Amino acid sequence: MSEPLRIGILGAARIAERALVTPALAGGHRLVAVAARDRDRARVFADAHGVERVVDSYAALLADPEVEVVYNPLANGLHGPWNLAALNAGKHVLSEKPSASNAEEAAEVRDAAAKSGTVFMEAFHYLFHPVTRRLHQLLASGELGELRHVETVVAMPAPPDDDVRWSFPLAGGALMDLGCYGLHAQRVLAPWAGGAPEVVSARGGERDGAGSTGAAGVDAWLDAELAYPNGATGSARCSMVDDRWRATCRIVGTRGEATALDFVLPHQEDRVVVRTESGERTEELGRRSSYAYQFDAFAAHVRHGEPLPLDAEDASATMRLIDACYTAAGFAPRPRS
Repeated sequence: MSEPLRIGILGAARIAERALVTPALAGGHRLVAVAARDRDRARVFADAHGVERVVDSYAALLADPEVEVVYNPLANGLHGPWNLAALNAGKHVLSEKPSASNAEEAAEVRDAAAKSGTVFMEAFHYLFHPVTRRLHQLLASGELGELRHVETVVAMPAPPDDDVRWSFPLAGGALMDLGCYGLHAQRVLAPWAGGAPEVVSARGGERDGAGSTGAAGVDAWLDAELAYPNGATGSARCSMVDDRWRATCRIVGTRGEATALDFVLPHQEDRVVVRTESGERTEELGRRSSYAYQFDAFAAHVRHGEPLPLDAEDASATMRLIDACYTAAGFAPRPRS
């Protein structure tokens, strides 16, 4: 077994348990330190998850020489500043998406990663699961023919009014929190579409009464139409005011189509439905967590230089597409915190 990663965690976010703690501990890695705005909350988190120590501040965690990897699950608006700080401190970084608040800040993160020489990865965990890998294999094998259209839908019921996802200053919004998955899933189809997609048009809306809840300027839903260089089209829809959770990805080719029934959380729904002239079949790709696949790949890259499909340039490109969607829909890109 290779040397365990020594990990520091910024904040005590709920997502940290499933996205980092569980897969890291399963792989024999060390949770060296955690810092949170509320030290008592950090202590509870540390005790619950086997973190070795609590430190007094995010800055103190970055200054800790024993911490080599920083995991950043903070509110969206805090991703950029603390990703920059961690990279400038010479740490490897696994950041929850999106990597920054806007394209300009994401470019700074990209440049900081290049300067530091450390690893930066945006946590698009879905990409590592066999469900997404299978969609790509179906295109690569030619079974679906030439790519013609892609539809992604990521939707959820509304979070509480005081949730940070409704905060404009903290870079909230349906596109930032959910739609980024759909846009990324469409971006990574570039090898089968002559290149990456561009925004043709977009529209979106705020939640009713948004001004009274502090959510003015925050997209409750947004739909974007995309175009690929080879003439294929894309439709990316997202919503934080839906009646249920949905996360589908449908790929249509000249010879058939394939639909992932939940490409974002494939460990909860691992079915891919394939329809061709030969008929229809359903493939089940496994319920192992996409977060586990992701962390294994991240650790293998840090320790052994194994190939990694995500880097700071990929994160910057996704944020440029997000900002283009906001502009086309009449929303302002999110501000820096």
